[in-house]
Amino acid sequence: MDDAVSLEPLDLAARVDDALAVQAVAFGLSAGEVAVRRHIVVRHMACRGARAYGATAPDGRLVGFVYGMPNDRAHWWSTVVQPYLVREGNEDWLDDSFVITELHVHPSHQGRGIGTELITTITGTAEERRSILSAIDTESPARRLYRSLGYVDLARRVHFPSAARPYAVMGAPLPLRRRPPAGPPGAAATGN
Repeated sequence: MDDAVSLEPLDLAARVDDALAVQAVAFGLSAGEVAVRRHIVVRHMACRGARAYGATAPDGRLVGFVYGMPNDRAHWWSTVVQPYLVREGNEDWLDDSFVITELHVHPSHQGRGIGTELITTITGTAEERRSILSAIDTESPARRLYRSLGYVDLARRVHFPSAARPYAVMGAPLPLRRRPPAGPPGAAATGN
C-alpha cells in the first residue's frame, strides 16, 4: 500500500460527503445520485454491526473508503439478490456473511494496494465466516481484485432497480487471501 496514505476506522456518517466525493469520481456519479446515496449511507451506518475504514492522504483528504455490515435478509440489497442466488443454488451465502456495501478508491490513488488493504482490513474485523458483495458484471480492475482475494461469482446478470448495467454477486470465505494464488510451476507470482 502507498506508505503516504494512512488507513484507519472511519466515522462515515460524519465524513459522508468526503466519501461520496471519492465515489462520485471513482464511479462516475451525478449530483443527483450522490444526494440519494448520502441518505442511504447514513441509514446503513445506523445498522447493527456497520463499520467503515478510510484511506487518508497526509493532507487529511480521504482518498478511499470501504464500509459494510453483517448481512440481513430483510435489507433491500438481500431482497434483490436473493432470487438470483436461489437460481444458482447459492442462497445460503445470504446467511453468516459480511457484506461489503461500498469500496472506492480515488482514481489518482488506484493501483497502489489501497483497495486491497481496505477490504482485507474491514473483513478482518468480521465475525462472519464469509463475505459477499456486488460489482458491475464486467471484467474490470475491481473484479480482478476481488478474485485475487478469493471471491468467486455466485450469480451474474443481477439487475438492480434503476441500475443501467447488470451486476455480479461475489462471495469469499473469510479470512480473505492476502495475495493471489501462485500460478503453474515456473510462473511468476504477482502481489497486490
